[in-house]
Amino acid sequence: MVKVSIINLSIFVIWLFHLTGVVGILYFDSKWFLSATPINLLISFLLLIIVCWQTPRFLYILVLSFLIGFFSEYLGANHGLIFGNYSYGNSLGIKFQGVPILIAANWSIVSICSASISNKFSNNFWLKILIGIALALILDLLIEPVAPILDFWSFDNNVAPLQNYFGWFIVSLPIHFFYHYWKIEINSYFTHHLFILQLVFFMILLLKIKDLESAIG
Repeated sequence: MVKVSIINLSIFVIWLFHLTGVVGILYFDSKWFLSATPINLLISFLLLIIVCWQTPRFLYILVLSFLIGFFSEYLGANHGLIFGNYSYGNSLGIKFQGVPILIAANWSIVSICSASISNKFSNNFWLKILIGIALALILDLLIEPVAPILDFWSFDNNVAPLQNYFGWFIVSLPIHFFYHYWKIEINSYFTHHLFILQLVFFMILLLKIKDLESAIG
């Protein structure tokens, strides 16, 4: 009963923070709400751990996705490898070697949530991997157009190249492979809510991109 209460409370918190964030960015003090992005991301990451940490081998995939995510972003931001030539802005918080620490946390969030959802679609090992990667790529497609406006990161000419999406596939592949190889089963819909919220958050910003540009100024 306590576990259910924690899950429900966690779902409520992420809905509150994401919806408040998108409304605040578009219609209120945009810069203040944007400055709170690291807090929102950190809370989502911590709640993911709190809800799922007792799941067998969850900590394995958490650490693996965090390390792979950070290392790939280090190669990308510093050497133009994997994703193309880009650099990070200041909206994602503290950086190490030019890479925000929280971007690695976001790799864990996106990878684990998309893999958890893909588990519901198929029992086929490779199909689950492909579905999970496809979900992650759909999210990235929504994020890329608004990322420079939000000062998350920017590519040359503010347009993500095809290499970026190929890079996402390559980086996501081992994470999703081991998620299903380790037969991780997250018995909570928190991951579904968190992934859907990220989709909704960036979809709204993309649909309101002109308003977003005016708000951020």
